[in-house]
Amino acid sequence: MTDKHSAEQAYSDFSKRLSYGDYLRLDMLKSAHQPITQAHDEHLFIAVHHVSEVWLELIVRELQAAMSLLEQGITDAPLKMLTRVVRAQEQLTNAWEVLKTMTPADYLQFRSAFGQASGFQSQGYRMVEFLLGNRQAVLLRPHEHRPDLHAPLLAALQSPSVYDLTLRLLSARGLPVPAEVLERDFSQKYELNEAVLAVWLTVYRDTETYWDLYELAEKLLDVEDNFRRWRFNHLTTVERTIGFKRGSGGTSGAGYLRGALETVLFPELWEVRTRL
Repeated sequence: MTDKHSAEQAYSDFSKRLSYGDYLRLDMLKSAHQPITQAHDEHLFIAVHHVSEVWLELIVRELQAAMSLLEQGITDAPLKMLTRVVRAQEQLTNAWEVLKTMTPADYLQFRSAFGQASGFQSQGYRMVEFLLGNRQAVLLRPHEHRPDLHAPLLAALQSPSVYDLTLRLLSARGLPVPAEVLERDFSQKYELNEAVLAVWLTVYRDTETYWDLYELAEKLLDVEDNFRRWRFNHLTTVERTIGFKRGSGGTSGAGYLRGALETVLFPELWEVRTRL
């Protein structure tokens, strides 16, 4: 008698069925892994960046879905989506720990092979930045040669960020968010506004009345907190791998990344803690 828990019970004929590899198109996925050199660690370098790009794509989809619902005044489902963003960000951050096993000597064996290619040119990462509100038009330039990549980024640059939509939601709930904030030029980076801070103080001082808005604010802060952690791990990985050499994409490398750590996406949500 065959044990019902035995592997013998598993499906084995996939001549007319969709298999795991077929469903995930693993042949296509693995075919993209094409090192340029014979260096052992180039495989690691490509794998980490491939995996990171897949996580970034998921984060973009979840942010866009959450933003679409926030625009409709819905808060419960976006909270779940933003929680998923936070978990995906954790995976992105952990990827640096794997890459840190590559020493400077390992990296130098293949670094020159990919020329000016750099994570600075990641459309996925740039889209995440734009959706979260870190807006700089100059960051569109590396994508001008690819209209299919440039157009979505330009649209995101000119549209409300997830925080802008949150402020619109506060206004729709009757809270006094200034018109100049709601109707601002979205292509510009958001700056702290005292009137908006006063609105958040109202929310944080009466969480029972504004529970969903308070919860949304805390979830956004989780997202920014993880965004900062990712950037810090990026910086330390670069420093221990190439020190303060110029980055392959043309930036100052570690110096540029260190400056980026000063970016604040949701300033009132940080400042409200001081003012409470």
